Amino acid sequence: MILSLASASGQEQRRDSLTVSLLTCAPGPEVYELCGHEALRIRGAEIDSVWNYGVFDFAQPNFVYRFVRGETDYMVQGFPMPLFMAEYQWLRRSVYEQDLNLTQQEARRLLGMLRHESLPENRVYRYNYVRDNCATRIVDRVEQAAGQRIVIPDSLSYGTWRSAMRHYHRGYPWYQLGIDVALGSGIDIPLAPRQEMFAPLEMMHKAQGAHFADGRPLVRATRTIFRGEEDATLPATPWWKTPLFLSILLLIASAGIAVWQLKSRRLCRWAYAVWFLLLGVAGCIVAFLVFFSSHEATSPNILILWLNPLQLIVPALIWSRRLQWAVKGMMIYDAVIPAVMLIVWPFQSQVTNTALFPMMAGTLILAASYWAAQKRKPRRR
Repeated sequence: MILSLASASGQEQRRDSLTVSLLTCAPGPEVYELCGHEALRIRGAEIDSVWNYGVFDFAQPNFVYRFVRGETDYMVQGFPMPLFMAEYQWLRRSVYEQDLNLTQQEARRLLGMLRHESLPENRVYRYNYVRDNCATRIVDRVEQAAGQRIVIPDSLSYGTWRSAMRHYHRGYPWYQLGIDVALGSGIDIPLAPRQEMFAPLEMMHKAQGAHFADGRPLVRATRTIFRGEEDATLPATPWWKTPLFLSILLLIASAGIAVWQLKSRRLCRWAYAVWFLLLGVAGCIVAFLVFFSSHEATSPNILILWLNPLQLIVPALIWSRRLQWAVKGMMIYDAVIPAVMLIVWPFQSQVTNTALFPMMAGTLILAASYWAAQKRKPRRR
């Protein structure tokens, strides 16, 4: 009778046994998929669930506006494992699994936390691309369930958030240009190894060598559960479609316009109107991010010295003879500021996109040639 009860107790324990694992998904073609994706899997005899902190809804009111302001809300939701895998199999994105070295008590505690957090009244959280996302939340929750800190290998792959982004965005130069314009020196600070785990693929690599504070390895088994494409992102952008190539063309065009103005003694007003309209629109976005966004990485941003709403003065007044004094003032500004920025940039902390330097030089050339043409008393057109 005693043996029978012991056997039944053992079978009950096996039936209730839970395995917790990390699921790391390879990058996909959409911009929000470029770093891959991370989720938690909890499975047992009567459960096989995936817990995903990367759920968002484009249909939410003012989604884009709130995203720019740094007020994006994401959710955590649980899914059956087959439903989760169906999407990645259809997209041909590889999925890797790492079983975590948790006790049964810790695994059950984690499952209870996830179930409570995924309730409608609890599931929404304020998303932060590098500090609080689908990967960093998982590390925090596993530590809470284990009641101790995870010790990460003391090695760096990228050193800064911007360097990591450039690695994962390497085939998307226009997207990276937007990142480099919008985000300032806040993403150029030196990182600790743990902070690089904001990128799911980097999290997978670091988890392999991590351990709990009590010495237990974090990961006890690793496998590939779906072999798709290692990198399902779009093909690399041809060099002649990159921002750098376009910016060089704009620099050449600026130089050509400057030469024409000096020779003809006329102002090519439409060129000033178009170019400084573009700078002004970009400047409005940068100013909004610097002064109104809650993203800590958008300010300070040294680009606001060049890309700011004041540039709209030029297209607004370039055709007015009575208000040319305002345009002349902006031309002094646009001759001095880009020149200073090009000189001092190597000596300050913010890193930016190389495509912006020819654009700064083009702005300087147009501003200087405006004054040169003015001094030669341009004829009326």
